[in-house]
Amino acid sequence: MGADPTAVAQASAQFEIDCQLDYVLDAPCDFIFMVHVAQHAQQRVLDESLQLTPQTPWRLHVDASGNRVLRLHALAGPLSLAYRATVQRDHAARDFVAPEMPIDQLPDDVLPHLLPTRYCESDVLSGAALKLFGALPSGYQRVQAISDWISANIEYRPGSTVATTTSRDVFVQRTGVCRDFAHLGVTFCRALNVPARLVCGYVQFEQPPPDFHAVFEAYIGGQWVLFDPSRMAPIDSLIRIATGRDAKDVAFATIFGPARMTAMRPDVAPRSPIPLAPPPPPAQQPVRQTVGRLLQNSAAPSDSMQT
Repeated sequence: MGADPTAVAQASAQFEIDCQLDYVLDAPCDFIFMVHVAQHAQQRVLDESLQLTPQTPWRLHVDASGNRVLRLHALAGPLSLAYRATVQRDHAARDFVAPEMPIDQLPDDVLPHLLPTRYCESDVLSGAALKLFGALPSGYQRVQAISDWISANIEYRPGSTVATTTSRDVFVQRTGVCRDFAHLGVTFCRALNVPARLVCGYVQFEQPPPDFHAVFEAYIGGQWVLFDPSRMAPIDSLIRIATGRDAKDVAFATIFGPARMTAMRPDVAPRSPIPLAPPPPPAQQPVRQTVGRLLQNSAAPSDSMQT
């Protein structure tokens, strides 16, 4: 009997994380950081450390999505955060014939990822999604087609969007950065009744500077599968930090108070060879050569986000 082409083959690689964030605080501030590597079935923290300068009390909790959330209150003046970790990242071969799941068979915790959110107006773009992708075969191939369409039709242009830019804005203006690409992928999937969510993490880009990265994840074949329409880095090298409905849920920093970022260096490097994933059937587009910053929430004095 021949081998099953959809069988899952496991492989793994190790990565070193070295994240540095520097701020100047004009008054006491509260921070919610998501820089710790998430608890997730496909990755395991082998070693990690956190250093705050000056020494500042902090606490860490895990939310319902497995995101590890760091909270602290800091006094006026400089503040530096240094997070380091060694992570084992497992890789599973993709099932290119994974089906979409009927809504009545979706797990309860997956259902919220069918609904429109602030940045992902799937109700508004439902007509466009149906026109572009409604006639395609359902399942993995349709989600891949969504990712391919975004890569081919949305120009990656740093500075072309702002913190309040939504997927509808990106669809109209046809430019954006990594989070905008991911938002549009989430939106199109939800418009077709495919649960989807945003994922941010550490990844090594081909060219500096280092940065956080956003991709999207679709629920097909009874599991969550990652897609990166920006094509900026190998999807299987992403070290997950946070998972959420849209960018509001996965910001690496949410700030309550007058704080200014002075430096950011979320470095990641492979410690062992990265297994090469077989390409999906559709042809891949070239990796883009520019890098986009994700975001951080500034909750006070205004509820805005910086890119």
